[in-house]
Amino acid sequence: MASESTYVRKGFGLKAEVQNTLTADYDGKLVDLLLAREYTLTAGDVTIRLAKEFGFCYGVERAVEYAYQTRLKFPDKKIYLAGEIIHNPHVNAKLKEMGIVFLKPSDKGFDYTGVEPGDVVILPAFGVTIHDFETLRAIGCVMVDTTCGSVLNVWKRVDAYAKDGFTSLIHGKYYHEETRATASQVEKYAGGTYIVVRNMAEAEDVMAYIAGTFPGGREAFLAKYAHAASPGFDPDVHLKRIGVANQTTMLARESLAIGEAVGQTMERVHGAEYRAQNFRTFDTICSATQDRQDAVNALLTEPLDVMLVIGGYNSSNTISLAALCAEKVRTYHVEDANCIDPEQGTIRHRDLATGKEVSESGWLPASGPLRVGLTAGASTPNNKIGEAVTRVLQTRGVDPASVA
Repeated sequence: MASESTYVRKGFGLKAEVQNTLTADYDGKLVDLLLAREYTLTAGDVTIRLAKEFGFCYGVERAVEYAYQTRLKFPDKKIYLAGEIIHNPHVNAKLKEMGIVFLKPSDKGFDYTGVEPGDVVILPAFGVTIHDFETLRAIGCVMVDTTCGSVLNVWKRVDAYAKDGFTSLIHGKYYHEETRATASQVEKYAGGTYIVVRNMAEAEDVMAYIAGTFPGGREAFLAKYAHAASPGFDPDVHLKRIGVANQTTMLARESLAIGEAVGQTMERVHGAEYRAQNFRTFDTICSATQDRQDAVNALLTEPLDVMLVIGGYNSSNTISLAALCAEKVRTYHVEDANCIDPEQGTIRHRDLATGKEVSESGWLPASGPLRVGLTAGASTPNNKIGEAVTRVLQTRGVDPASVA
């Protein structure tokens, strides 16, 4: 671990000093009004229903606050950020306005060429890989670590798996910053291995290989998953002992289902005693992610005409929320309020099937009673939620100023 003078994980004791700025940048009056009115706002014939858990989580608040503290603590130092602090374009834009330089990622980690010992580097809420951490420690710069505690909890599981000779089967997106950082934890141990599966379909490939039924055998499996597995991964060797973990922002029920299904497969192929000795699984979805998914499920039991999900298009937890909503009601995942054009009656949104942004007209009926469900990913600030509410009302010809 880096020395106390170059490694900071608990902030600089400047919370009170930055609080007013944070409030001005991210708080939203309309959201406050929704909370005061039991998560319901009615104006004209439009009713907005807000999920009871939404928006900024503790880990995100902490990361953003520490970034603001860092700028205040070091007004004259060059400050870098390893990637994005969180997956929200407006928050990241604010940090850039504060003079924080964003380092660009690559397949081998971030480019630290210009970082010098006198500089400061902020580690994002997702964490960074062991390689990145060691590179920064060697430089000797000040590291401000905002890695979320829920992410650290997953790292502990993966560390224990590797230490005991288990391959980490990670439910996540192999390219996501958090998953890359999590997977790198196996590097602490000689021969540590991992494989990342995006969904149940990919987990089923792993289960098929364990059962000896994967089409094309070893070479076909490696051709399909080499990009998502540790160097030198050999399914004949490394799928004998498995520990399941997950990216903290994935769909919780799918993570749990993958863990149970892989365990059952190992038991069916090798027996119950073998499973007990060679298979482990833990629910490492973060509580904030779970709370937001539970709140959306509760909201979806009510009659809704449309669901609006607000958050970055690259925000995994927001994508999971949108997927849940789409199962029950017509759903639009928008990056921010600017995606809604009241004058034209159009909406730009992330297509849930393709992941690409598309535009749609007439997304809201012109008249008649309307019930709109609303939630936001854990990296979406309240002011952006409030702005979206404003544009929904304007689309229906309701003056937001009349809501008081």
